[in-house]
Amino acid sequence: MAEPEIPDRFLGGYAEILGEVAGTGRRLTREELESRRTLGRESAEAGHQLRALVRLHLAETRASWPATARGTDAAATDAVLAAVEQAVDAFAEGFERAQRLTVRREEAARREFIDDLLYGRSDLGRLAERATRFGLRLSRAHAVAVAAGPEAYTESDAAPRSVEAALLTRFSGRKILLTTKDGRLVCIAPGSQPDVLRYFAKQAHAATDGGQVAVGRPHRGPGGVVHSYDEALEALDMAERMGLDDPVLYSADLLVYPVLTRDRQAMADLVRSELGPLQQARGGAEPLLETLSVYFDAGCVAAETARRLALSVRALTYRLERIHQLTGSDPSDPIHRYSLQTAVIGARLLDWPANEL
Repeated sequence: MAEPEIPDRFLGGYAEILGEVAGTGRRLTREELESRRTLGRESAEAGHQLRALVRLHLAETRASWPATARGTDAAATDAVLAAVEQAVDAFAEGFERAQRLTVRREEAARREFIDDLLYGRSDLGRLAERATRFGLRLSRAHAVAVAAGPEAYTESDAAPRSVEAALLTRFSGRKILLTTKDGRLVCIAPGSQPDVLRYFAKQAHAATDGGQVAVGRPHRGPGGVVHSYDEALEALDMAERMGLDDPVLYSADLLVYPVLTRDRQAMADLVRSELGPLQQARGGAEPLLETLSVYFDAGCVAAETARRLALSVRALTYRLERIHQLTGSDPSDPIHRYSLQTAVIGARLLDWPANEL
């Protein structure tokens, strides 16, 4: 596509200035430099490219050279070239100032949109209209992935920029929004394209030196993005409370935990009833509670549990027998196992026994 023609008004008496400089050897005045900056700003606001504008100035210099340099006079030539340098530099300065202001405005508008989108603020219809500017069609389902690393990130940091570069390289043309929020990396993608969020999770895990990524479920509409974002945050919070170290968490796989904690009082009663007696053990409840937790995570396989706890199978068997004695529930008995395992999950979620119930 051909570049749009640049009006001559953006030269603003450039040839005349060069003619005067060639005749007098003077430098540009303060007013002339300021007029160059103004023209640079106006040309940036008009949407022209700096490369084309510099080319226009050089072409004008060449076209007016015989009249301005007055033959081969070295002093005149040097004065004209110095004036060209001053004029183009001032013009480019005004252009760059306008561009920086435009970028700051765009960044502010983008940040405001992201805040409104992830917090569910603003009129939903208006939010959907603004979303098209950033490549999202909120009438469709979207899913959100959130990556938390060992430090807080901003969009200008190396980790978000490397993840964004990888996503753009692989999924050029896809409707994806990558940003940061509260120090975490956030990726919003169409719900019909789970491969995008899987790839984001892989790249974010590597870029954040082993950070954890949570993926919310796809939901439709502007409110759906907020819902999916909240699910991803809840999954990260749940992983911290439950000690889950999986690099990628899917909120759909963790739905049982919010269900279990919906009635906090009932869960607290279960923990006290099933696990409270463990506090009578020498050393308190924590060692035996950890034993139960690892035992259930290992699929109730004694040898694997002993390996994970760095115990002998005999020592593990003694602990399980002690738990049976104190609680009256046998961890190896399928009838007792469900209540015990649910209570262990509840203890993790309620941070028992560190916190009193």
